[in-house]
Formats: sequence, structure tokens, C-alpha cells
Amino acid sequence: MNYSNTTNNSTFNKERSFEKSQRLNERFNEIIPGGSHTYAKSDDQFPEGMTPYIVKGKGCKIWDVDGNEYIEYGMGLRSVTIGHVIDPIVKAIQEQLKYGVNFGRPATIELECAEKLLEMIPNADMVKFAKNGSTVNSAAILLARAYTGRNLIGICTQHPFFSFDNWFMATTAVNAGIPQAIQHLSVKFNYNNLQSAEDLFQKYAGQIACLILEAEKETPPAPGFLQDLKDLCEKNGAVLILDEIITGFRWDNGGAQKFYHFDPHLSTFGKALANGYSVAALAGKREIMELGGLHHNKDRVFLLSATNGAETHGLAAAIATMDFYQKNPVIQTLHTQGEKLKKGLEAIINELQIKTSFDVLGRPWCFVYATRDQEGKPSQSFRTLFIQETLKRGLMAPSFVISYSHSDSDVQRTIDIVGESLAVYKKALNEGVEKYLKGRSIQPVYRKKN
Repeated sequence: MNYSNTTNNSTFNKERSFEKSQRLNERFNEIIPGGSHTYAKSDDQFPEGMTPYIVKGKGCKIWDVDGNEYIEYGMGLRSVTIGHVIDPIVKAIQEQLKYGVNFGRPATIELECAEKLLEMIPNADMVKFAKNGSTVNSAAILLARAYTGRNLIGICTQHPFFSFDNWFMATTAVNAGIPQAIQHLSVKFNYNNLQSAEDLFQKYAGQIACLILEAEKETPPAPGFLQDLKDLCEKNGAVLILDEIITGFRWDNGGAQKFYHFDPHLSTFGKALANGYSVAALAGKREIMELGGLHHNKDRVFLLSATNGAETHGLAAAIATMDFYQKNPVIQTLHTQGEKLKKGLEAIINELQIKTSFDVLGRPWCFVYATRDQEGKPSQSFRTLFIQETLKRGLMAPSFVISYSHSDSDVQRTIDIVGESLAVYKKALNEGVEKYLKGRSIQPVYRKKN
């Protein structure tokens, strides 16, 4: 299809009203700091005047308060991997609600869910549940510090988010309120660069408790890198923590660690673990995890103790989600549908000859896009333009992270919408983005000032 001439006769560019959303916007910001409980969902991440408030979802579709329908990607910040309102998961939650959600002693479903996860992640010996990825990553850091008796944390520079807690946020531009002393406790190494990690251990000999990284973001690990990094940690008496909040239940049923035949000391899961419901997990080797237990003679670690840490309906969702993965070709479908989508978008990019200004990056089952200006420099203005054009055509795509619910027709419709939107993008490259962009640009989340 020739997308260069589609913008004047758009199939999808129907007039959309955001009137009700705009009326809600002021009230949201009046009583909720940032207008959202998650910064990645805030107004400043969407084009001005196009900040829809969602009322329902089904499969890969969502609807806002104005009745606008969208095909959604990166659903629930990559947590809704199967789809919205999946019947067996909903039924499992409804059934559990009949029996209560929180008691003064552990419920049997806590053991059932823990055994199910260890069945999926055989490298781990023990598991403890929480409500979000930030919390379990911070718990892994706590364990590593207790296990090693050291203070410094080695963070992978290329991986953008590990936790909202001080040990990570101190390394970003958004470090207001974090004591200066804490800011010195996190140091950085580079992905796929073993020498940079070796340099850290040499510079801070005997001080580094752990290294933490994702298995993969847009770039795969170099052959042997993950194992070499673990060997380096063991050689220097440190712990290797693998953040599988995103890669877990997307790369493989057993996570990226199974995909890459890798055995970390500790690993963390969340997001897709319960298909969007609030369940996260810290899993790892018994000798480290047991520091948070009752059957040892070492200093006790107060590990993941929260009133709602094991709400039974969330664990029911996690069990049903893991069952769904075992009974259905979720991983295969993510890979297959993602490949179709990525190839379709790459064909458009090549047809329009804009690869230096717009590109897709990462694995087909978890890919994002890069927006650049006429000089090939990263551009928030062009990102805003792209989201503006796709939103008004019925596509909500802060990324192109696909779900099990995206059908062939959803993928094709997405390709066609992106084709029309990128035709506008190319015109903006030639004529200036300000001619086509309505309102202010999207802003980086990590910025010092508003």
C-alpha cells in the first residue's frame, strides 16, 4: 500500500471528541499529584488535549469516557499480557472473593501460588510475594546487602527503571527529597560490557553488594554475558539480581532466565505474573532468601512484610494466569503476532524512507519505537506528533508491546493506522513539526523541573 498519499482520505482519521476527558482533567490534577497514580500514565506523556480517561477494556481494546475505542499496546504498562477481562482469570478471582481476601494467618492459596511459581521458575528455591515490581526489587537489594554485609549497589545504566525507592531514584534527575548520603550508594555499569563491571569491583573493592539488571531491553545479551557477569559477582563476593518484571512471562514461560539458560542468585517478577492484577514476586536461592525467614542464626532481615502482600484474589489471578500460560500458546502467539506487526511497520518505514527518523527497536514480542528529527536526533516533539496522529485514528501505542489478544485484524489495522500517521510524520520532517503538532510536546519522566 502507498501510504504517502493516504492522509487526505484517511480511513481511520474520524473526528474524536475528548470533551468529557478534558472536563475530568482539572479534577484529576486538583486532588491527585501529577493527575495520575503512575507517572508513565500522566498528562505530560500524552499530547495536549488528548489525555483520555479509560472506563473499560476487553481483549486488546479499551474505551474512554467519551466513547472512543482504541487498540491498545503496552497494556497496563506491559502487565496485561494476555488481555483485558480474560474469562478464566476473572472467574478465578470471583470464586476466591466468596471466601475472603485477607486473614490473620496465611491462607492456603499462598502456598499454592508459591509452588506454582516455583514450578514455572525452576531455578529458584523460595519465593515471597508483594504488590509491585519496585517493592520486590528493593527487597532483593535488602537481601543482597544483608547477605554480603556491603552497602553499594551496581545498577545497569541502560535499563531505565528498577524501583521508585531511593536507592534507584537517587541515580535519576528526579532526586528531590533523597538525602545526599544515599545518592552515593548506587554506582553504575554498562550492559554487554563486562569490563565496566570489573572496573566497578576494582574501584570499590569489597564494597559492592550486588549488580542488578534486566536480561534484555532493546539489545540482546552478548553470548555468555549474563553468565560471565554472575561469575564475576561470585568471584567478588556479590549477588547477581535479574529483574524479570518485563521479561518474565514474555520471553518464555520460565522467563528470560530460561530463554537464556541462565541461573541468577535472585530474580524478580511482576506485571504479567497476574495479567495486570497487583502481584509481584521475589524468587531466589535458599541461602539468600532464608535470611528473611525464621530458621537461621544470622541477623534477621525484615523482608516484604505488608498487610496486603498476599491478598487472596490477587494470588488467584496469578494462579489462573500461570495456568493459562501452561494450557495456551501465549508465548508463541506473542512472538508470532509481534513478528507480523514489526515486519509490517518496517515495511512502511522503508517505503517512506524515514528509518533515520523513525525506527522500531527490540524483540518482536516487546518492541518500542524511536522518534528522531530531521537530523536524526531524539525528539520529543516528533514522539508527540506520532502519538497525536495514532490516537486520533484509534490507536493507543506508547510502545508496540503486543498481547495474546491482538488478532490478525488488530495487527493489520494497526499497520494501516501507523502508515497514515507516519505519512504525516514524513510531511513534518519536510515542512517542520510545528506545522502539524497541536499543543506542547510530551516531556521526559526523568526531569529536574516541570
